[in-house]
Amino acid sequence: MSRSPLPPLAAARVFEAAARHGNFTAAASELGMTQAAVSYQIKVLEERVGAPLFHRQPRGVRVTAVGARLADRMTASFDMIADAYAEARGTSQGLLSISAIPTFATNFLARRLGRFQMANPDIAVRIEVSETLIDFNATGFDVAIRGGKGDWPGLTSHLIMKTAFTPMLSPALAETVGGVKTPEDLAKLPILAPADPWWRFWFEAAGASMAEFDKGAAGNFGPMVIEANAAMAGHGVAMLTPDFFREEIELGLLVQPFELACDNGSAYWLTYPESRRTSPKIRTFRKWLDAEMERFNS
Repeated sequence: MSRSPLPPLAAARVFEAAARHGNFTAAASELGMTQAAVSYQIKVLEERVGAPLFHRQPRGVRVTAVGARLADRMTASFDMIADAYAEARGTSQGLLSISAIPTFATNFLARRLGRFQMANPDIAVRIEVSETLIDFNATGFDVAIRGGKGDWPGLTSHLIMKTAFTPMLSPALAETVGGVKTPEDLAKLPILAPADPWWRFWFEAAGASMAEFDKGAAGNFGPMVIEANAAMAGHGVAMLTPDFFREEIELGLLVQPFELACDNGSAYWLTYPESRRTSPKIRTFRKWLDAEMERFNS
């Protein structure tokens, strides 16, 4: 069903203010316009309506019968629009929607978000886990946390932490070969996701060769957190970012047998559209995340 023709909205806004004040000068002051501009917009609306809306008097104006009926409906309509806008804006500013890659979401963000909520009780947080770069316009997310080079077109990318990786495994699995003391000891153990290019990168940095170790099936566990859980269960050696698993190391669930941790130039980034860089809730979250990273690295 089609909507009836609408009046010029600029003229309708001017008319509503003039009718409410009963004065063109007061309406001009409220709207930041000249009195001549107000008179012009009123004339435009009167021509569209086909009847006078005001009685022009020496000391002001008074709405006509037609103008009075129109003014009542206009004021009610603008009040409804103002309420809807305030509600939408309040909901938008009060809900922070975050899309985050799985390991960062579970092993870093989820363990610390309670502090953000306590410091910002007026901002509710919604997190969804995803590994793909999202379309902010289509999904409604405010920010995303992704791994990469931080050079995504149209997005502001704020560095969170650099990526580092090294072999990690359960203490029980390490003991089955008398401990892992050299890179060559890894050849005695099952390797999780051996086709992962990080393995070759790390072995080259360690001055060792991958040639001796049995790749077996080139499995892929997907998110790092899943591979880490398989390693903790003793199923093999995983190539992991140790910063994400500090608690697991302290609890003795994982060991990092080598100090060498490599990076390939990638990092974890907080990203959001350039047009949203002044959003109060995004600025609040970014400031909090900076503080958390400072605490994490201290």
